[in-house]
Amino acid sequence: MELPLLKEFVVIFSLSVAVIYLCHYVKVPAIVGFLLTGVVAGPHGLGLVKAAHEVEIMAEVGVVLLLFTIGLELSLGELMRLRKPVFLGGLAQVALTILAFAGGAELLGMPHGTAAFIGFLAALSSTAIVLKLLQERAQMDSPHGRISLSILIFQDLVIVPMMLLVPFLAGKGGESGPSLLFTMAKGAGIILLVFLLSRKLVPALLHRIVRTRNREVFLVSTLAFCLAIALLTSSMGLSLSLGAFLAGLIMAESEYSHSALEGIMPFRDVFTSLFFISVGMLLDLGFVIDHLPLVIGVTLSVLAVKCLLGGGATLMLGYPLRPALMVGLALCQVGEFSFVLAKAGVSYGLFDRNEYQLFLAASIMTMALTPFLIAGAPRMADVAVRLLPAGARLARRG
Repeated sequence: MELPLLKEFVVIFSLSVAVIYLCHYVKVPAIVGFLLTGVVAGPHGLGLVKAAHEVEIMAEVGVVLLLFTIGLELSLGELMRLRKPVFLGGLAQVALTILAFAGGAELLGMPHGTAAFIGFLAALSSTAIVLKLLQERAQMDSPHGRISLSILIFQDLVIVPMMLLVPFLAGKGGESGPSLLFTMAKGAGIILLVFLLSRKLVPALLHRIVRTRNREVFLVSTLAFCLAIALLTSSMGLSLSLGAFLAGLIMAESEYSHSALEGIMPFRDVFTSLFFISVGMLLDLGFVIDHLPLVIGVTLSVLAVKCLLGGGATLMLGYPLRPALMVGLALCQVGEFSFVLAKAGVSYGLFDRNEYQLFLAASIMTMALTPFLIAGAPRMADVAVRLLPAGARLARRG
């Protein structure tokens, strides 16, 4: 008896070993290798994976575990210290990006609803890619790492209202207004619940589990807690990733957070790799080849505009030019949750097939370029500071 998806996983992971091995020798980041694996194995490549949708669903576990580990490395107290960059910096970045891209789409003659929807898609960055790269480079505690994390947290928070506004943009809004307010109220209730759990219930429960001196019980309990909170937020109309992040914050308040992080990391790495492969499967190579100049032009425009706006939002927080440029380079790609939003837009008629494929192609190319941009960000920021007199003054003040 053959297990469902077993063949797909064998193909995916076997092919990824070969691709990542080649990437290692040509000095290409592993994330790019996983994206290439998805392109080759997916339905628009060699068609080696038939159940692409099921693999994509499984890959969501990778995003959940990634956000959980990020929460584990923070704490509620530290998050409160980040409230200014989260809400002011995040709001500035999202609002400026929506205005810029919606305005550009309007100038190209697109309908108002579609133009605003394009702004929504462009405003989100890839939490999975950025945080994984910053963790690998030990830059999470750097100024640009903290600002990037703060803005990404705000982006995760605005995904829900964006999803609820999609019917309005398509001219089919009905009861979405009350739904939006109700969802925001539920979000506030979840945050209050998280605070209570982190202070009272979870530390005592973890203490009892650790007293068993059974590593398996502790690891399974950690996974169960992470997935349960993610399921709770999802059932209330919020995102899975937000719930996972909040679960990590709760456990970060206990003295066992480092043990939990050590146990979760192998699962996180495997499922996050699967996520990047599933993203690569979405790309239609035929469309890219037929419209290569357009895809390259859109990709470079997105990277440039988002870099400037992300850096501008950081400057508005009072940070010097150098970390502002590094934040801009870290957040200039299109995010994984934009794919979810784009699917909703297609179902409501905001995108046709060609527009959707152009979005996918440009978005995946921005993701593939992100590891190189983050790796080169310190050098590029140093060059910019030296070349710009105003930047040099800002750098000295910082």
